[in-house]
Amino acid sequence: MQSYSGGMISEFHELSEKIDLLAAMTQTLRRENFHLREANAALTAENMNNLQRMGEAQRRIEALLQNIPALVQAGLSEAAAQSEEKDA
Repeated sequence: MQSYSGGMISEFHELSEKIDLLAAMTQTLRRENFHLREANAALTAENMNNLQRMGEAQRRIEALLQNIPALVQAGLSEAAAQSEEKDA
């Protein structure tokens, strides 16, 4: 049986400690990655919701813009009618 020198045993302990540290860091990174994926999914869902809301707001604004000429014409007609009533 071969005996190990103190220096070699020390190197094995250092290597063992580094492996333990690497394993702990791996677990930490896996947890962080999991949380980042969850946050990304939540932000993606929020983004989709905001895009839908913006699309609906755009449709409503476009509908209002299409009605402006008719509303202006109605206002002019009403003003003319009121003017005729005052003159009569």
